[in-house]
Amino acid sequence: MQPLIIPLDARLADPGSTLPLMGHLDEEGYTLGDHDFILPAGIDYDLMLTNAGEGILATGMLNAHVVGSCDRCLEKAEFDVAGEVDEYFLFHEPDPASLGDDEDEIDFALVSADQTIDLSEALSSALLMETPFVVLCKPDCRGLCPVCGANLNEEDCGHAVQIEQDRLSSSPFAKLKELKLED
Repeated sequence: MQPLIIPLDARLADPGSTLPLMGHLDEEGYTLGDHDFILPAGIDYDLMLTNAGEGILATGMLNAHVVGSCDRCLEKAEFDVAGEVDEYFLFHEPDPASLGDDEDEIDFALVSADQTIDLSEALSSALLMETPFVVLCKPDCRGLCPVCGANLNEEDCGHAVQIEQDRLSSSPFAKLKELKLED
């Protein structure tokens, strides 16, 4: 994701002061695992920066329309993402000795020496967290036939009976059909 550098000026100088921040990023896409996603309309964000005394708290939402490929049928899959942004930028790195046992892994970034923050990592994290693990073109996608590769959403290739018979015959319980029970 392209950097989104925000200068910290007099509007955020005092603890408790806030700065609303809205905008648009013309991102083309992103990758998550083996998936490549396209962002045809980019990313919109609506954030609030707050001076929390020890640092700047960035909270808000991002929205994006995402296009990828269905995990079952490989056709185009589209969905909307609304992610919550929540990032803390400390003015100074905390002293490790002052942290308690439960605070060892507190997630934060630092305000840079030139008094700026880069929100791109926070936006990227929110986008990735809201991207579904399994991407489907529709909730009831039937996928591809494992025998001939036909898209089962578009046609019934006739292999369903063969697949069911193969599944039943390979079951460890298939031998029970041969069992003769006498009254």
